[in-house]
Amino acid sequence: MIAGKSIQEWKRSHPLIGDLVALKETVWFNPAVRSAEEALRDVKLSADDKNEASARLDRFAPYIASVFPQTVPTQGFIESPLKAIPEFQRALGSRYGLELPGSVWVKLDSHLPISGSIKARGGIYEVLKYAEDLAIANNLLNLNDNYAKLDSDDARAFFRKYKIAVGSTGNLGLSIGIMGATLGFEVTVHMSSDARQWKKDRLRDHGVIVVEHASDYSAAVAEGRRQALQDPRCHFIDDENSTNLFLGYAVAADRLKQQLSSAGVHVDRDHPLFVYLPCGVGGGPGGVAFGLKLAFGDSVHCIFAEPTHSPCMFLGVYSGLHDAVSVQDFGIDNVTAADGLAVGRASGFVGKAMQRLVDGYYTVSDDELYALLALINRAEGIQLEPSALAGAPGIARMLARDQDGYRERMQLTPGILNNATHLVWATGGSMVPESEMNAYVSRGEAILAM
Repeated sequence: MIAGKSIQEWKRSHPLIGDLVALKETVWFNPAVRSAEEALRDVKLSADDKNEASARLDRFAPYIASVFPQTVPTQGFIESPLKAIPEFQRALGSRYGLELPGSVWVKLDSHLPISGSIKARGGIYEVLKYAEDLAIANNLLNLNDNYAKLDSDDARAFFRKYKIAVGSTGNLGLSIGIMGATLGFEVTVHMSSDARQWKKDRLRDHGVIVVEHASDYSAAVAEGRRQALQDPRCHFIDDENSTNLFLGYAVAADRLKQQLSSAGVHVDRDHPLFVYLPCGVGGGPGGVAFGLKLAFGDSVHCIFAEPTHSPCMFLGVYSGLHDAVSVQDFGIDNVTAADGLAVGRASGFVGKAMQRLVDGYYTVSDDELYALLALINRAEGIQLEPSALAGAPGIARMLARDQDGYRERMQLTPGILNNATHLVWATGGSMVPESEMNAYVSRGEAILAM
């Protein structure tokens, strides 16, 4: 029984659950979506909170440039390129048998410096906030200082007295581990069984303690939280509930707005922006969606994408149960090649905050992720890990048919859709070892050849 109902009763009352359980690629456009002004009230955070996070990253930019030379060209700001992908747009249209109006772009968080994934936004931000709070409280730093002073033996010795812990499928652990260890913290990353070995190896190369768990992401998080609570000098970064992670991701929206403007892309009601975001536990896409709604209001439409084997956010929001249900409760195994999205239970904080803000949800099979991985490599020369392709089918899913009357409700006429900008948020891949990436591409090419 799940919340007082059998699985069969859930399938009758919520028919799409049957498709999710059968591991079918499924689409749902959320009838509860409201205006940005109304939906943002659910988040319980404000533009001021997001602006404070942005200002903190500004303060740390001199330090980031000092310790990570690859960020010197951007003056210590951790940001990714925005790229038009017309050849991939044509290839997608051909694959799905659709005319794809408007323009398709990719946001290459896969190529973010330091840790090569979207998690470099939230994970690094929360580590920096913790470091700033400690340094100010202990008179090591004040807000008017040049934060490059933290690149010193004295500062590292100070931070070495403190610990950071996190549970991760891989990318968040990389971001927190690399940043935390660079500052001097003792960092422990609890990693789930599906985490890639190269990510574990890279963390250990940075002096991070990696604890491997035989079970999945949720169990790794729970154990990490339990151990951290026993140590008053240990800060646990809670991917399921952290508002600091969430705000670190949200800062991306203002930077994207500047990039779009520089590229000559106009966004308003008659020129909408559709953003397709891969979703695991929900913090990354949730934070980005929050920032996007603050930046663009009702002119932006956010859609979350998940693997067919791990549709935790889709299931939680669609059922209304949020974090009170896991995919395993419904017999879904949570085993996917999209290791960054292999999460069985969604963040309750994010699910409830996003329930009137996110336009829709869809699932994509592992085979399709590999096929799209090969397709974008072939069409644009861009190499991504499987998780990062979850957003790629989004435009076709939205246009295939008017799901649930979505386009009519949103007044998305053919003329408006011709003016739309579609953004695939690519979440990781630049640090994948060459041999592993070649294997990904070969598998995808084999699927395309079928």
